[in-house]
Amino acid sequence: MKQLGVYLIYNGNCEEALNFYVSALGGEIGEINRYSEMPQPVADENKNLVMHASYKNGDLVIMASDTTPEQPSVIGTNIQLSLDFDSDEAMEAAFNNLQAGGKVTMPLQDTFWGSKFGMLEDKFGINWMFSLPKEQA
Repeated sequence: MKQLGVYLIYNGNCEEALNFYVSALGGEIGEINRYSEMPQPVADENKNLVMHASYKNGDLVIMASDTTPEQPSVIGTNIQLSLDFDSDEAMEAAFNNLQAGGKVTMPLQDTFWGSKFGMLEDKFGINWMFSLPKEQA
């Protein structure tokens, strides 16, 4: 594993929250990608929502996104731990081990943004994201 990151999920106010963190803590918004950038069709009311963003302050990086109104996030379960890997074998082993007794919410798969990616909830209710750049898969 390369690193563990924090991923925050918002109900439509992700950009507002990131701007608040910048004003309160300093740092900067590293990137903002919108749902409108997805290759599949998106409802008009969801196009400007944040699909993925990052907040950076020194070595600290927090990733964040909005959910759509059709799948609202519940406060308290809106934080995910994101694991970045440098080998497919290590990622698959960790994914398979952590899913024991839990629930896969997105199987490991290649994505349009250039990573192999998957998500699961472990048997203790902790949400995990797994990511590996395609060139390393």
